[in-house]
Amino acid sequence: MAEQRLLTERNFWFVTADAEGRPHSMPLWGVWMPERERFGMACDSGARKARNISTNDQVVVTTRNSVECVSLEGRAVLVEGDEAEPLAVAWAEKYCDDNFSKEEMMKTVRGSTAFEVVPERAFGMIETPEEFSKCATRWLWD
Repeated sequence: MAEQRLLTERNFWFVTADAEGRPHSMPLWGVWMPERERFGMACDSGARKARNISTNDQVVVTTRNSVECVSLEGRAVLVEGDEAEPLAVAWAEKYCDDNFSKEEMMKTVRGSTAFEVVPERAFGMIETPEEFSKCATRWLWD
C-alpha cells in the first residue's frame, strides 16, 4: 500500500536543509523506482534544494496526502549521464500526457540536475481517529 502511494502520487513535498540546518520545503514532481528502491527528482542547478543538497544531503520526501501519508527519509545523491537514465525513463512514463511526449519529459530530466534519494527509513500512517494509533508503520533500509 505504501509503495503504491509512492508510485501513483503526482506531487510530493521535498524537504532539504542548508549547512546550518535551516529547512526548506517545496512541492515537486518525482518518481519512486521500485526496482532500484530509490526516489528520483530533478530541478534546476541553481534551485535552493540543489544548493542545500550540495552541503547537506539529508532529505525528506512525503506524499501530498496527509491522511494516508508516506514519509521517506534518506540521502540525496546526484545522478548524471547514464546514471540518470533510469530516472529519465521513469519520469517520462509517469508524467507524459497529451501536453508532453515521453521524449520531451526525458529531455527535461537530462537537462536538469537530477537526484536519487537513497532511503534510510520510511513511515506510513493513516490519520483517521479509528486507525491512527494502530496503523503507523516504519521501514528501515541498510
